[in-house]
Amino acid sequence: MARVHKNPIKEAQRYLDNAREILSTKAEKDGGYYSDPKYVRMAGDTAWKGVLIALDGVLDVKKQGHRKDFNDYKNAVYKKDKKMTRPLQSAYNTLHLYLGYDGELGYKIVQDAMEYGKNMISWAAKHYKEA
Repeated sequence: MARVHKNPIKEAQRYLDNAREILSTKAEKDGGYYSDPKYVRMAGDTAWKGVLIALDGVLDVKKQGHRKDFNDYKNAVYKKDKKMTRPLQSAYNTLHLYLGYDGELGYKIVQDAMEYGKNMISWAAKHYKEA
């Protein structure tokens, strides 16, 4: 059973802050690139988890199978605000896939990914206040 957070937006922001801390203290930026894919992966996973916590706080995400997957979140976002499906897709691609799986080392790509995560959490925060 998923843990319910008292304030999912604050918790999501904490995850995003932790991801930034991992990048700044452990991933070792060298010019336009990070040096250690292990820590980039860790930061991407942490930031993506923050996005999911924020979304869980404002959406009724119906799981289709054994556990929720990206399409479940995408469908829930579409029902709430269909223009946000593209930003969600960008956050998923960059944070979860490029950083979390691939360990993408490009500084600009990593910073863009973190911005996508921040934007999704900000969107969720606006809807959390309405809930």
